[in-house]
Amino acid sequence: MEIIKQLLYSDLGSSFNNAAFLVFRILLAIELFRVHGLKKFRIENGQKEQVPNPLHLPEKLNGLVATFSDTVVPFLIILGIGTRLAVLPTIGVTAIGYFVVHRKDSLEVRDVPYMYTLSLLLILALGAGKYSLDTYLLNLL
Repeated sequence: MEIIKQLLYSDLGSSFNNAAFLVFRILLAIELFRVHGLKKFRIENGQKEQVPNPLHLPEKLNGLVATFSDTVVPFLIILGIGTRLAVLPTIGVTAIGYFVVHRKDSLEVRDVPYMYTLSLLLILALGAGKYSLDTYLLNLL
């Protein structure tokens, strides 16, 4: 039970800090879904998005992780539910994008997965803040 409380608890010290982090979470998650999540549903030039598979995972697993990370996780981040655990797959996807997929690309190309990884690591470290379903669920326990 104590570990659940540690995972869910997140108070950033003041109402302003908690509100600012709520806005940060929401804007980051909307952008992640809008730019990367919606691509998973679009068909361009008669084909769906080709998801890189640098770890050579089974194709279905690779696609499932990438789709989950870009479509479901943003909603969990917005709601602030299971936030610290929810960001883990997306951190994995963005970090692999930075360190493996785009390792030889220009800094301008590498910038996107780098910024997403840093932002998601911040959410992992700080949690969702007071204005989240995590806080609500913690108060029920």
